[in-house]
Amino acid sequence: MLKLTLLVIFLRGLPEEFLIIFAVYAFSKTVINIKRYVISSLIFVIAVYLIRLLPIQYGVHIILNIIVIIVLTVNINKINIIKAIQASIMALTVEFICEGINMFIIQHIFKVNIVKLLSKPLLKVLYGIPSLLIFATIVFTYYFYLSRRKKLKEVIDGENI
Repeated sequence: MLKLTLLVIFLRGLPEEFLIIFAVYAFSKTVINIKRYVISSLIFVIAVYLIRLLPIQYGVHIILNIIVIIVLTVNINKINIIKAIQASIMALTVEFICEGINMFIIQHIFKVNIVKLLSKPLLKVLYGIPSLLIFATIVFTYYFYLSRRKKLKEVIDGENI
């Protein structure tokens, strides 16, 4: 099981899941509908928590999370299914790259023992902040770039207009 503590859910889970849904909006080039965004993000936080409670191998939860993201963004955010699939995979790929860079820096530059770090929830959250900030910077920069170039499109009934 990959159980999360409430501390990790509130300090890391909430911002991360909101950012992932925002990244799906950005990578699908869709204008954000705030109400749908908040609803889908909150449902995603709950889904991630429940998925992490399942007795499954590490890695399977990622596939289940992608499926949940796709279902949420198609049904709640009304993003086209093809764009939702592409955007969710891109969002998680960028997030994993950011986390990989962060872990590399922590382990090889700061010489911190990763096993001990990951066993303590507060340290795990604190050391995870840089990867979340890098991911947020990439996503916000991309979204605002699209916004300035007027490449974002409204979604009505699953179709961009």
